Amino acid sequence: MKAAIQTGVRQFEVCEVPDPALPDDGVILRVTACGVCGSDLRRWREGLPSGVDGIIPGHEIAGKVIAVGPRVAHLAVGDRLALGPDIHCGHCWYCQHELFNLCDQMRMLGITPGYPGGFAEKLAISGEVLTHGVVHPIPDSLPDEIAALAEPCASVLASHLKTDASFNDAVVVIGAGPIGCLLVATAKARGAQAFIVVRSDRRREMVARFAPDAIIDSSREEMVVRVRELTHGLGADIVICANPDASTQAAAVQMVRKGGKVVLFGGLPKANPMTMLDSNRIHYGEIEVIGAFSYHPTAHAMALDLFARGAIPIEKLITHRFALDEIDAAFATANSGEGLKVLITP
Repeated sequence: MKAAIQTGVRQFEVCEVPDPALPDDGVILRVTACGVCGSDLRRWREGLPSGVDGIIPGHEIAGKVIAVGPRVAHLAVGDRLALGPDIHCGHCWYCQHELFNLCDQMRMLGITPGYPGGFAEKLAISGEVLTHGVVHPIPDSLPDEIAALAEPCASVLASHLKTDASFNDAVVVIGAGPIGCLLVATAKARGAQAFIVVRSDRRREMVARFAPDAIIDSSREEMVVRVRELTHGLGADIVICANPDASTQAAAVQMVRKGGKVVLFGGLPKANPMTMLDSNRIHYGEIEVIGAFSYHPTAHAMALDLFARGAIPIEKLITHRFALDEIDAAFATANSGEGLKVLITP
């Protein structure tokens, strides 16, 4: 089969590799769509972990079952599946408390060495993944390329569930990439007002398709002042930081109302992960600062259901599609910020 192997900084090798072996307790998936995630881009820019020569990335996966192991009874050839990357151990304290995304022994498809991802024509899904991973059937009405996006949407849904955003809330999203657009779309689906902070005219054009209640251009206006204006001086109920910028986390604490919630959705660079927040404002204003990472597997199933019901305009997120042979162009396009979601269609 053909696969795209990351071999170094901004380097892919598209080549023929052996077909994956069929696990007795698993299946073989023919990959039909796999999205390029922001974390894929970060590893593409930074390179592989120490001691790793190459890995097949890609974890926003959809495909069709083409072979079934003898110990699998609940899946059949022809079934369509959507996958997320997380594989929890099932045994640690966090798994025992169903906090699967915080598992101490987490492995991830397309990320952890030895667990190849979806930038390939075929993918073996072992019993370990079927039992402790994120695998759900694709509703009949959904195209595979839409189903693949259940993975990023699941993270978005999980963050909204943490904040319980609803009809009376004003939600500010800082960051206008694919995740920022999904955060706006889901906030509006929950009945909230949604404002989004952008930094370029190109992003303003792209986020407009998700009909935010206001677009705040931080290159032209002071975002904290503008949020106060939009909320009649009160401040936002919820501010979600969906970008890797410490300064916007500090600004989020200033633009949220007393008793409001700030969600740190986007991680900071590992080389510089520290941030400075106004502790007195958090203390005296009883502001909640919430970390948001990954999701419970049920959020992935929820995303597929919402897509099937048309509750989220997910199709508006896809701006570019590339073949596997064009993976260098796909990553360059995603990195340029000229589009939103870039898909590889092996």
